[in-house]
Amino acid sequence: MTFLYPLGLLGLIGIPILIFIYIIKSKYTEQTVSSTYLWSLSERFLKRKRRPSMLAGMISLILQLLCVTAISLLIAHPVITVPDSANEYVFVLDGSGSMHFESDGESRFERAKRRIGELIGESADGSVYSLISVGNTTNVVYERLDDKDRALLLLSDLSADYRTADYTDALGTAQGYFDENRGALTYLLTDTDYSGANGIRVENVAVGEKNTSLLDVVYHRSSGKFTVSGNVISHTEDRAVSVRMYLDGSDSESAVEVLSLSAGELTPFVLECSSGSFSSIRVALDGEDGLALDNEYLLYDVRSESSYNTLIVSERPFFIESALSEAISAKIDVLSPDEYSGQTGYGLYVFDSCTPESLPRDGAIWLINPQGSTEGAGFSVQGEVSFSSSAVLEKSGSSSSATKALLSELRGDEIHVTKYVKCAYYRSFTTLYSYKGNPVIFAGSNSGGNRQVTLAFDLHNSNFPLLYDYMALISNLVDYSFPEMIDRTSYECGEEAEINVVANCDSIRVESPRGVISYLNTDSASATVALDEVGVYTVTVTVAGSPRQFNIYSSMTDAECIPAPTGEGVMLVGEPGDGGFDGKYDALTALFVALALLFTADWMVYCYDKYQLR
Repeated sequence: MTFLYPLGLLGLIGIPILIFIYIIKSKYTEQTVSSTYLWSLSERFLKRKRRPSMLAGMISLILQLLCVTAISLLIAHPVITVPDSANEYVFVLDGSGSMHFESDGESRFERAKRRIGELIGESADGSVYSLISVGNTTNVVYERLDDKDRALLLLSDLSADYRTADYTDALGTAQGYFDENRGALTYLLTDTDYSGANGIRVENVAVGEKNTSLLDVVYHRSSGKFTVSGNVISHTEDRAVSVRMYLDGSDSESAVEVLSLSAGELTPFVLECSSGSFSSIRVALDGEDGLALDNEYLLYDVRSESSYNTLIVSERPFFIESALSEAISAKIDVLSPDEYSGQTGYGLYVFDSCTPESLPRDGAIWLINPQGSTEGAGFSVQGEVSFSSSAVLEKSGSSSSATKALLSELRGDEIHVTKYVKCAYYRSFTTLYSYKGNPVIFAGSNSGGNRQVTLAFDLHNSNFPLLYDYMALISNLVDYSFPEMIDRTSYECGEEAEINVVANCDSIRVESPRGVISYLNTDSASATVALDEVGVYTVTVTVAGSPRQFNIYSSMTDAECIPAPTGEGVMLVGEPGDGGFDGKYDALTALFVALALLFTADWMVYCYDKYQLR
């Protein structure tokens, strides 16, 4: 036996003090009676109180001595050691995506945690506990911890991940514990049905949940409409299910298809919508099953996510505004040159037949028919060249990849102009059209790092807006000016999403579905984010102080949607042996009960003797 607070035994000094008090205590009691004659006379008729019983006094003394002893022991807090009554427990907890399956409002992961809590609670004091959580990574939560309350507290803080669990590291760690103590009890809490287990006690927390999954969801555009297609599978039973499509956060369905599913077989679906554009699509299955995470799928339009608001500064914006309205899906604001005063917050700035005092830093810039030189533009204006009738611009024959990309899909229509602005650039630009060696349409980056396009003529003084190549070139210039920061918006959990780092990028902030915020490195041409959760990742890219927001959807992997996964087997190498620990019995509760009984007994003896209760 050991004592947590040995100084509490000093209370035993009260035993000899109590005995001494009993020794010097008077053997007679003092009785006070009325001094009146009436009471003195009546005293003879009162029953005489008998003198205290010596036996009752001894019993009371013994009980009080026992009370003093119990109080001293309570303060000292004795702990009784019981040899070989405790064990070492090693728990391997499955935290994979399938542990999110629910039944009666409790997930498999919560059920596994509850079972571990029961095993810890039932174990003898003095046992030690190790917990290994296996999810996206393998994490040793605690190692040979002997504090039950602490072990349960750390267990309660755990949550399941979403990817497939790899037990290699966890079983290696458990093997190390087993090699050190062959008496260690190893438990694997999982939802996988293993064909065999050696040295490990596998507890399957699955309870026969049912599940239907949405798989392979994609969208396609065609002839002013789009279609959403994919597959649905019922893993456990034949059933009918409705697949519904919702646009841009609306609660009203845009399309629905009813499917008859056969257990274990993929059933395709196709949903059509006449709407030409969207920002987001939600595809959902009706009804409830064991796993809600695979009952809906979110799609985001890459073009919508990559579009910019546009500002046009022009007195006659018709030609360029009409072309941009067709090429991009974004809000277009138009100001006259007199109204422009350095507004910011746009992804594209178009200056038509006017020249700003300074160039914006937070977006791409198009200069149409520039009227003068601007600092940082990368070229200088050297005057205007006019023709008596018209002149044909020469299309570049360069084989560079940049030129080919900007001139792709053009038929080679002749562009006639009646006059143009002669420019001389001092930065490296890609010339697309020229006149006698003088660049007329060229693109590149200005001194501030912004992508810049220059059309050195007035659209109204040419036939260009009437040509097929006009819209083809505008579309190419839009793609050049707006490099897509994200190429995809739909991924599977466990993949990495790549985000392109554009010029003047200040920061890239990523918020996960669980609200975890991280910032990506913007020093290279692209940055990647690991998609370890299921749901919508919000990516905020700040360029020259102007933030833009994108959404990326990470779906559950197909393997984690299976309600009854199976495995070949798990094992620990070696034969179990002895390796118990000395258990501890905390006598505090028993002492409290004993003290209460002693106080009660002493009070009963006192009442018996004082009030003649016999």
